[in-house]
Amino acid sequence: MNWGSASEFFHMGGYGFYVWGSYAVTLLLMLAEPLLARQRHRQALRDAARQADFQEDER
Repeated sequence: MNWGSASEFFHMGGYGFYVWGSYAVTLLLMLAEPLLARQRHRQALRDAARQADFQEDER
């Protein structure tokens, strides 16, 4: 497609809201996933340490 102006490009033939909204949601999720993965990893390490301490206390 050829667009005559930047406005036409961003409007995307009437589908601009869907197209740019999709990009925004994808960007948000791609930024959130590493942060959430780091949080889950830290929680797993804390849980493993607690479990190891608990098992050590039982001996």
